[in-house]
Amino acid sequence: MTKTLIAATTLTAATLLLGACGPSSQQQTTAAPIELKVPAGQYKHDPYHSTLAFSVNHLGLSNYIMRFTDYDIQVDLNPNNISQSSLTVTIDASSIDTDYTGDYQATHEKSPFTTWEEDLTQSPKFLNASEYPTITYTSTGITKKGDKLEIDGNLTLLGQTHPVTLEATLVGQEPQHPFFGFGALGFSVNGSFERSQFGMTHLTKPPLVSDTVTVNFEGELHQVVKQAAK
Repeated sequence: MTKTLIAATTLTAATLLLGACGPSSQQQTTAAPIELKVPAGQYKHDPYHSTLAFSVNHLGLSNYIMRFTDYDIQVDLNPNNISQSSLTVTIDASSIDTDYTGDYQATHEKSPFTTWEEDLTQSPKFLNASEYPTITYTSTGITKKGDKLEIDGNLTLLGQTHPVTLEATLVGQEPQHPFFGFGALGFSVNGSFERSQFGMTHLTKPPLVSDTVTVNFEGELHQVVKQAAK
């Protein structure tokens, strides 16, 4: 009788344990669809609380990060129908900051440039900003993908234009900015492209510097509010 009771108890416990681990009792969570609650209208990035960075892999050892310091981001936002929204990004190709603290001229004795930033922006092997001073990205479609936004658009770099897709995650939003009263929202935006597609092949064969360029924007967008005439 005791053995039977023990066996039954063991079987019951095992059944409960398996049931708890089975798919029927697991909490399967699905991210809620993104919902924008800010006013419709034009938005521009807040230059004091935004960073536009890009990176390449260097020698297979590290992801080397650089930033643009002069750029403009404008969004025409329809929060009730995101597909009717649009995004335009304009970047000064000569505005790179690398945080490089080394002696560039000592390590690049044959270079015609005086700084690493000047090399990256002005060299025909890289951004060639004297000939192509502006980099642009213009959306061709924005759609909701679960809790994210998928942005399709055209990137113009070195005089060539090719499609690039970005993914945007909403960080936060305020229908009324706590300090200024206008609509505000913040995004984390990521994407990538192959630089060789735009004709920038320097150091890709052999792959000393990756062909893939990863792009990241972290920052806020503020509603453009027209000031009343005095």
